[in-house]
Amino acid sequence: MKQLANLFTLINLCFGSIAIVLTLQTGETIINLESGEWKIFFPEKITWAAVCIFCAAVVDFFDGFIARLLKADSEMGKQLDSLADVVSFGVAPGAILYQILRIAFAAEPSGMEQSSLYFLPVLLVPVSAAWRLARFNIDSSSSHHFKGLPAPAAGLLIATLPMISFYNLFDLQSLLVNKWTLYAIVLLVSYLMVSSIPLINLKFKNYTWKENISKYLLIILSLTAIILLGWVSGFVILITYILVSLLFKKELQ
Repeated sequence: MKQLANLFTLINLCFGSIAIVLTLQTGETIINLESGEWKIFFPEKITWAAVCIFCAAVVDFFDGFIARLLKADSEMGKQLDSLADVVSFGVAPGAILYQILRIAFAAEPSGMEQSSLYFLPVLLVPVSAAWRLARFNIDSSSSHHFKGLPAPAAGLLIATLPMISFYNLFDLQSLLVNKWTLYAIVLLVSYLMVSSIPLINLKFKNYTWKENISKYLLIILSLTAIILLGWVSGFVILITYILVSLLFKKELQ
């Protein structure tokens, strides 16, 4: 039973690996319309890659929950969890960004002739995730809050991009499948992961409203955003997460 949490961690790793395989299978169709605009049909497999990242996040939550429940915390489990998270929430989201950026360039005139150097910025995501997780492992200070954006949160945000683009939710495909937008997302997410901005840790010591008002507020606002906006809620939740954390900064210290 003590290895059950580690088993869940390995399942997390499997989901991340499957996401990478699915992402790297191309199949998009790009049509130049008479109006001069480009119509992009995303490969469906990239949406399944996004689903795998969400599944990895669910499993990642349960491996920690099970470890605490069974009092099976171990140094090996801690390291194994970080290694799995680098793949599922660093490398896999980086692969998704690479594919969307490639499609964005392909939709431009002479886009297929662009140097592969233009795709290198997406490597900042897995590199920042690895840095964030390594720093978390050696941080012996108070765990009342996170320092910087957790890698799973960053990975989940990026995983919403294929869903929004594939279904063209709120007509946002043209905005998201744009090299400058994607570069901005890479820089923002990478910076937030390696930063020391104090952010809410959703682990509860008790469930009283007075001592957890910031957590309950964040959960309520996030659920409202998900109900109203669906996949697009990822960006709203990120902004809400940062604003609520800054609002209750004193409580986190």
